[in-house]
Amino acid sequence: VQLQASGGGLVQTGGSLRLSCVASGRTSSSFTMGWFRQTSGKEREFVAATSASGSRTNVIESLKGRFAISRDNSKNTVYLQMNSLKPEDTALYFCALSLSGNVPSVIDRYNYWGRGTLVTVSS
Repeated sequence: VQLQASGGGLVQTGGSLRLSCVASGRTSSSFTMGWFRQTSGKEREFVAATSASGSRTNVIESLKGRFAISRDNSKNTVYLQMNSLKPEDTALYFCALSLSGNVPSVIDRYNYWGRGTLVTVSS
């Protein structure tokens, strides 16, 4: 499985970005996909996950209302819509695939990882 994240960039406080993650090499539409983020010196933290069909999602409580996850299985792509961005959202964002049937928030439940895409929110 190969995961390619894109869509990061520099945005001002209050702005929006939509990250995309394209999966290849395996039927990604059969598996949970998630987003994590990491800043320098900190552990990678869970952001959001979506089940294989997209019917179930899990967004970390602190980001609900601003971040949303979705997927288009016809394009093998999962999205992270980020609105009302804040400087503290600045991080390297990673997409990941889990062989679990749930929408886990635990990092070790994810089996495949892509390279991150950098999001920088200026104040």
